[in-house]
Amino acid sequence: METRAHYVAVGTFVILIVCAVVGAVLWLGHVEFGRDLQTYYVFFRGSVAGLTRGSAVQYNGIPVGRVIDIRVDRDNLSQIQVTLEINTNLVEIKDDARAYLETNILSGASTVQIRGGTQQAKLLESSPGHRYAIIKAGQSELEEFKSSLPELVGDLKQASHNLNSLLDERNRQAVADSLQNLRTLTAAFADHSQDVGVILDHTNTAILQLNSLLQNVDHSYTMRGGLKDQASQTLKDYDRVATNLIQTARQLQLVIAENRPGLRNFVQTTLPGVDDLVNDVQRLADNLNQFVVQLQRDPTRLLFGDRRQGYQPR
Repeated sequence: METRAHYVAVGTFVILIVCAVVGAVLWLGHVEFGRDLQTYYVFFRGSVAGLTRGSAVQYNGIPVGRVIDIRVDRDNLSQIQVTLEINTNLVEIKDDARAYLETNILSGASTVQIRGGTQQAKLLESSPGHRYAIIKAGQSELEEFKSSLPELVGDLKQASHNLNSLLDERNRQAVADSLQNLRTLTAAFADHSQDVGVILDHTNTAILQLNSLLQNVDHSYTMRGGLKDQASQTLKDYDRVATNLIQTARQLQLVIAENRPGLRNFVQTTLPGVDDLVNDVQRLADNLNQFVVQLQRDPTRLLFGDRRQGYQPR
């Protein structure tokens, strides 16, 4: 009985050791029960320096998984195939999400950052021809800077060439001449500084006189009996004259209305008589004119009569 009891104790101890080893292996292999892990592909163009197996995968800065494999894409050697393992209990990857490669400048370690993904978008599904779904790769700010760096260097070289062309011997001489002219002009101003001071004094005096003139004009306009009062009195006189003219016109209309029958009688009865009188006066004037003409031609005939004898037969 004692021997059998000893074997049971040893067997129990061995079983406990085996369970502990299996638990340690599972822990070291980062296998966690109760997690829903999903595998995805990301194809990066260019270098993925600093990215290794086990590198963190973050979604908007929150750790959600790790990198489990890195290799060159067999179908396209310019691409790097990175396999990610993501805990979908923490985040669901949508088809409008993008993966970015970010590198810590100090440590040189890289991480995969996943951004984007809206609530209305569909869940990312497996792509035809691939085992796992593919998260599209985006270009980080550092990668954009790196890609634009050659173009920036080319622009700097072109600017340097243009600057060298601008600062040739002739242009440098022209700049030197301009500086010399500026120095001469400054010296001329310094020599005539006293004249400039006199001009400024005269200008100041003229400004003061102009200010005094404006004050006098304003005082003349606003003082009692000044231009303002005179203009107001003129407007009142004009208004009075206009009122009198209106009243006179009204009175004239009343007079015409009251004497309209007499005027009609005058026009119908008196004016024809006046017309006849004018005609008689006109005939009288014609006769007098003829008399004066005859008097001028033969005044003796008027005094002594007509002495001419007519033909007398024998």
